[in-house]
Amino acid sequence: MGRRRCALSSALVFAVAMFVGASCAVAQQPPGVSEALAHLSDQPGTHVSFTFDRSMLEFAGRFIDNGTPEGRRAVDALTSITVDAYHYPRPAFYTPEVMASIVNTYHAAGWKHLVDANGGPAAGASPREPITDLWFHFRGIEIDDVTVLVRGPRTMNLIQISGALRPLDLVHLGGHFGIPRVDPNAVMVPAPDGR
Repeated sequence: MGRRRCALSSALVFAVAMFVGASCAVAQQPPGVSEALAHLSDQPGTHVSFTFDRSMLEFAGRFIDNGTPEGRRAVDALTSITVDAYHYPRPAFYTPEVMASIVNTYHAAGWKHLVDANGGPAAGASPREPITDLWFHFRGIEIDDVTVLVRGPRTMNLIQISGALRPLDLVHLGGHFGIPRVDPNAVMVPAPDGR
């Protein structure tokens, strides 16, 4: 993904805590998002998708954070992780209208959206550095679904995480299963209206 690794921020724990009061009964990937992602870029790209199911996660969990209790707890909270990776032959232009449709679809389904405060809306269409969008779905005080969308100049990755997670679990899972590492320079904040 280039020199700079796009990632979740350590401020993520604080930002997610702001949303803990929000809840919705049904957590699923909103319908239509997968189709919209296929049309987000102005060009066709290669697409690879894979899923870690519960049994794969249990096996791999022995190696997370060298088997520490915190790493084990984070893995035990997972149900599945799906990674969709797109690669483009030349720098991509991400169609703002399609991105707005994705944002609106998540919003209508009750998900909370965080963006990196260091990136502006103009950079979203033709990023020079990877841009990260996070969506969270809550069930009570736990996060039951997370979607991470990383749009870079020539790559786009969508990571979908399901389970019964605490915000701290996402920090322990960073760098594993396709989940980006915590980036100390990122400042994840609630998305402004319309983004």
